[in-house]
Amino acid sequence: MNVDMLNLVDKFYALLWPMLRISAFLMFSSIFSIRAVSLRIRVTLSLVLTFFLSMQMDIPRIDPVTAQGLKEIFNQIFIGFSMAMIMQLATAGIVIAGQAVSGSMGLSMATMIDPSLGSVPVVSQFFNILGTLVFLSIGGHLIVFGLLLESFTLFPIGKTLMSQDLLGKMTAWGSMMFLSALLISLPVVITLLFVNIGVGFITRAAPSLNIFSVGLPAILIAGFVVLWLAIPSIVNRISWLWVQTFGQMRGMLLGG
Repeated sequence: MNVDMLNLVDKFYALLWPMLRISAFLMFSSIFSIRAVSLRIRVTLSLVLTFFLSMQMDIPRIDPVTAQGLKEIFNQIFIGFSMAMIMQLATAGIVIAGQAVSGSMGLSMATMIDPSLGSVPVVSQFFNILGTLVFLSIGGHLIVFGLLLESFTLFPIGKTLMSQDLLGKMTAWGSMMFLSALLISLPVVITLLFVNIGVGFITRAAPSLNIFSVGLPAILIAGFVVLWLAIPSIVNRISWLWVQTFGQMRGMLLGG
């Protein structure tokens, strides 16, 4: 009986450390933490990936109730959280692009309550759904799972990831949130800027026209038309953003 209990404890220790990292990533990442991916699905994915990983590599036995074990718990959670934060910043760039387009079209007050993102404009919600579809269409879920499993080779259990170089990379990656938002929203925002300039000239030439009854519907209709025409370009830019995200995740693991 004691031998069976010791074997059970050893197996628990072998599965605990990779499951902490994988669970932290699935809990905080933008794609896998949405409402459509329920808690049961995330737990099942964590168990499957952990079981698969335990058969591929030797996992050191560390007692979680010791000082070293507590340090390792925070270390594994931090690694998973850092990888998930890179995806969160990419998703935030897509949401900011939707907010810029909504503001240009006059739809800032048309908002939706998203459990993971809060109150966001409807265009941001549309961009977020579009970004998720692009992520799945390019095989992003397979790439991310591959990077997550590869992280145990690049950063085995017992090696810490936190460093000054990592913090610098995370800070620099934060600028990609605004750069990607600018690139995604640029076609629609620039076009609507010229539409606003044209409405201003018309209002100046004919002051009797009410700008609220003429200008706002014209801008709204032009915004939807331009958005529809710019969808292929927006999809390509979102795809480029996800590719940069995967490269950043791998670069963090290689140079952390």
